[in-house]
Amino acid sequence: MKGLNKVTLIGNLGKDPEINVLEGNIPVARFQLATTESYRSKFGDLIVDTEWHNIVLWRGLAELTQKYLHKGSHLFIEGKLKTRHYEDKDGTKRQITEVIAEQIIMLDKSE
Repeated sequence: MKGLNKVTLIGNLGKDPEINVLEGNIPVARFQLATTESYRSKFGDLIVDTEWHNIVLWRGLAELTQKYLHKGSHLFIEGKLKTRHYEDKDGTKRQITEVIAEQIIMLDKSE
């Protein structure tokens, strides 16, 4: 049986995307997307819970990001989860789980 690795998110950019160009002139964009849900506790208090997601976009999507997205942009993102391992500058082993975006739709209203 094959597996399925699919993520769908709707949220807002926490800050302007970071754009880098890798060897071979390949653009990559990274940013954090905030998704927020709210609900009432059993006592009637409003609870607001925000989750931050690390988003990575490659090539053409990265170029679109550079042109059109900024802090606060409202987005629909579809992609897959990828966990990578690395060592920080102190030599400590770390891991990060990212959403590799395969499709984005800008949900901001046109002005």
